[in-house]
Amino acid sequence: MVSRSFRRLCGAAAAAVLLGAFTIATPAQAHSSNNPVKKLTKEVTLPGVLRHLVAFQGIAALNGGNRASGLPGYDRSADYVAALAKKAGYKVTRQPFSFTYCEDTGSSFRQLSPTPTTYVDQTDYDVLDCSGDGTATGQAVPVDVNLTPPRASSSGCEASDFGPDVVGKIAIMQRGAPPGVTCTFGVKVQNAQAAGAIGAIIFNQGNGTPEANPDRYGLFAGTLGGPVSIPAVSVSYDLGAALVAAAQAGTLNLEISVDAISETRNTSNVIAESRWGDPNEVVMVGSHLDSEPDTAGINDNGTGSAGILEVALQMAKFKTKNKVRFAWWGAEESNLVGSTFYVANLPQAERDKIALYLNFDMIGSPNYTFGVYDGDDSAAEGSPAGPPGSAQIEDVFEAFFASRGEATDASDFTGRSDYGPFIAAGVGIPAGGLFTGAEVQKTAADVALWGGVAGAQYDPCYHAPCDSLTPERDGADAALYRQLRREYRLFGNVNTFALETNADAVATAVATFAYDTSTIPPRTPPAAAAARTAAVGAAQDSEGAWLG
Repeated sequence: MVSRSFRRLCGAAAAAVLLGAFTIATPAQAHSSNNPVKKLTKEVTLPGVLRHLVAFQGIAALNGGNRASGLPGYDRSADYVAALAKKAGYKVTRQPFSFTYCEDTGSSFRQLSPTPTTYVDQTDYDVLDCSGDGTATGQAVPVDVNLTPPRASSSGCEASDFGPDVVGKIAIMQRGAPPGVTCTFGVKVQNAQAAGAIGAIIFNQGNGTPEANPDRYGLFAGTLGGPVSIPAVSVSYDLGAALVAAAQAGTLNLEISVDAISETRNTSNVIAESRWGDPNEVVMVGSHLDSEPDTAGINDNGTGSAGILEVALQMAKFKTKNKVRFAWWGAEESNLVGSTFYVANLPQAERDKIALYLNFDMIGSPNYTFGVYDGDDSAAEGSPAGPPGSAQIEDVFEAFFASRGEATDASDFTGRSDYGPFIAAGVGIPAGGLFTGAEVQKTAADVALWGGVAGAQYDPCYHAPCDSLTPERDGADAALYRQLRREYRLFGNVNTFALETNADAVATAVATFAYDTSTIPPRTPPAAAAARTAAVGAAQDSEGAWLG
């Protein structure tokens, strides 16, 4: 049953969307404070953040159920953010750009022989973003796979991986790449296509252990980075290994069918810069504003966008020492296009003015963990440390969570979100941020720290229509959400405790650096930055080009 307070909040927010009636700070209210960090953190409240989520849900409801870049729901979301930021006194700009819009509107995946099986979308397989449109039916063949632990794989990374036996067949490839080799999912599928394959399957690598590395075993979402002409899907390690075994034992026949759209569309970033502060010392804060085309994206990434919007509105009252620049990125779900476009088109002199970048992507996952980007690589897993200064950013977040008595998890710099272009080769801007988890399953060890449901995804509605304020109505597992609601207080597909705590962490970090960046070391010289971040690029390539 929907509570009265929920209905009141929905009604108030809906009216605000239509009338532009949110009460926000005006420039006349600007002031300084003896303790601006504590003051800003206090003024950023859960109801303040939730009102923006209700607005995003309302926008999605009026625009086809989504807020995806290239569609009206994103444009209205950008209008909403820009209008509030401008009214609060920020200098607001819209940065237009074009991108390849990809959407699958339907799919099926079946094993025809030797064991007729119909696989379930989002459970057994996922269509890779920018997959080709059409149906591939025929024999499947493995391509240079390695099922022997530790399962080091470069399957499909080189044209030489494909022999004449792949022509007219469906190529089964394994996730992974050798160190230092650029080999995204797109590279693998393009190589398969060039070799004459009629379809492609990429299965998870299966390196590490299922307990310690569940993200390397389960079903994953990925992007090809651009359109291909053959249908392509991803599957888990276990399903991939079973398909490989069936193919090696005899004739494995499959059918992959994808209804897909791929075309150039226009969208924009929204940039809001404070009137106060040193323009040569810019603290940049970003979240992607777009959703997937089949969802309102309330957690991914309504939570990050709403969180930094509320921080920006409340921070408009403060005269900060440093310039603060907020960004809401477009087309992140199309492989970080908006943030990449922004960084690529920023002159070097302007890049040098950015002291650091803070990224907030999914900060209210229902079955959450408190993830902090691992700036110093203390976990020694995956990608190396961030550019110099990233460790100091991590320290600020760690100190905040310690003050709340909350445990944190080191979230690897995989390049999966919009910090990627900032830490990339030749840029080397220090970065940090928060992440409460996506499609990876929560472990028993996680439950011991944060509660919740072991074996369920951190966000059970990740990239699904149920990432909304009415998840069960939109297809979520009702039994699982009843269990989550017994554990936590949820607001739709959002954990209110995680969101409120993380919103305070956002405010604390933004205010800390808005007044003092002295802990951030001088920028690494470009040559050294390129060398360090080239390692990050290599690590990202081994993961594949991920969706956020």
